[in-house]
Amino acid sequence: MFKRIALISIPVSDQQVARSFYSEKLGCQVLQDMPFGADGHTRWIRLALPGVETQIVLVTWFPHMQPGCVQGLVLVTDDIASAYAELKQRGLALSELRTQPYGQEATFSDPDGNGWVLQQPAAA
Repeated sequence: MFKRIALISIPVSDQQVARSFYSEKLGCQVLQDMPFGADGHTRWIRLALPGVETQIVLVTWFPHMQPGCVQGLVLVTDDIASAYAELKQRGLALSELRTQPYGQEATFSDPDGNGWVLQQPAAA
């Protein structure tokens, strides 16, 4: 019935600040940045995370999605030590690496407080 989740909406207060964060700190590729809506200020900003099929859109137009309300998005990696080091080098503020029964993880937030988890699952 379903094939995949194509887009995840990330609610932000300032699209340009968020665009800079996601492209510079996380290494997202900006796929689209164009006017959206009638106000002339809102943008359609669609981004691709490196190696991830599901794309994200930085939104301001959903009244029930306040900036910072998205929590627990998990980015999986096969090499958390390298990913952690690269993200730190780009200036991303990450928590310390923690070992959990299900693997290793570190958390971080975007400028609005949307919460992300960088995770390497434990070996099966």
